[in-house]
Amino acid sequence: MKFYIIAGEASGDLHGSNLMKGIYSRQPDAQIRFWGGRMMASVGGELVQDYREGAVMGFTDVIGKAGKLLANLKRCRLDILDWKPDVVILIDYPGFNFRIAEFAHKAGFKVFYYIAPKVWASREGRIRKIRRYVDKLFIVFPFEIPYFTRQKIDFVYKGNPLVDAVDGSKAMNTDRETFLSESGLPDKPYIAMLAGSRKGEISRMMPVLAEIATTLKSIPQYADYQFVVAGAPSRDSSDYEPFPDQVDSMKLVFGRTQEVVRFAEAAIVNSGTASLETVLLGTPQVVCWSTSKVTAFVARRILHVMDRIKFISLGNLCVDRLVFKELVQEDFTSEKVIAELRHILEDSSYRAGMMDGYAEIRSVLGGKGASDAVAQSMIENLGMELE
Repeated sequence: MKFYIIAGEASGDLHGSNLMKGIYSRQPDAQIRFWGGRMMASVGGELVQDYREGAVMGFTDVIGKAGKLLANLKRCRLDILDWKPDVVILIDYPGFNFRIAEFAHKAGFKVFYYIAPKVWASREGRIRKIRRYVDKLFIVFPFEIPYFTRQKIDFVYKGNPLVDAVDGSKAMNTDRETFLSESGLPDKPYIAMLAGSRKGEISRMMPVLAEIATTLKSIPQYADYQFVVAGAPSRDSSDYEPFPDQVDSMKLVFGRTQEVVRFAEAAIVNSGTASLETVLLGTPQVVCWSTSKVTAFVARRILHVMDRIKFISLGNLCVDRLVFKELVQEDFTSEKVIAELRHILEDSSYRAGMMDGYAEIRSVLGGKGASDAVAQSMIENLGMELE
């Protein structure tokens, strides 16, 4: 069978790589062509384009990169037509992938969507596109089950692939001493800082993170602390300038995000898949999110995102309560983040309560084997449709 897979960001690259492993374990001779990143490329197949060349976030970012996005769409469509896969598998990344879903469906290709777009949060009108252009939807969160059931969408749920990805990671199979030695970090307590994977996110997060580091360092009980910024796989050191160089206590580490999080005393995490990874890694966190004023206005006034969902973090959504604090837009200030960090670090009962919440989140996500089970289900569904 020929599988054409499209992942447009770091989390999609991670889940795409595990899906590919599952496909190859059942069909060693499978042909896989994909848009993705290094993790997918490490499994095999043929990389068409690295997602880092086109990742965008928010209304203003889309406008700024419209020309490149349109060129990528054209290239992707032509490549699908030329290669003629048995199925096109789309992983999240709805802005791009919905356009490919429509094209592929109309061109006569089977379309599977893995990791459902967050239509339950915003742009619910996309439900019509799922019904019209997607042959099978594969969801990964338990709270999506009643939503898509109400929408009468045919879906498959096999648990969350992030459980396997984290439990089998290097971070969960190494020790703190080894990590510090290999990363060139001193043996001191530190706060992990995850500023996001997109340039816009990083540019908004880093000034506040630098202020947090400087302020905390001036407090006697935190004078010995370091602040480790986990460099996103799609970025390089220039995206974080000038902050880690200006603040002596800030260190930038690439290629070891999960280890940076696991061995930290606490973490400041830009909302996204990383916040759920932080839950599974067991590090107390505060989630922060900030976007441009234009994007925030569109989300609140036009898309009504804040009216649809209680929380922005996947972990909190899984248990429908605030296990860890979220500081969004105007609330994302150095003062509020520092207050929450001190609460985590200085109040043992508060920290323990967060860990109890983490255990609850892990429980509802399901056990191991999600990626493998999804691969099996895709092959079975495809086999039935090709008969």
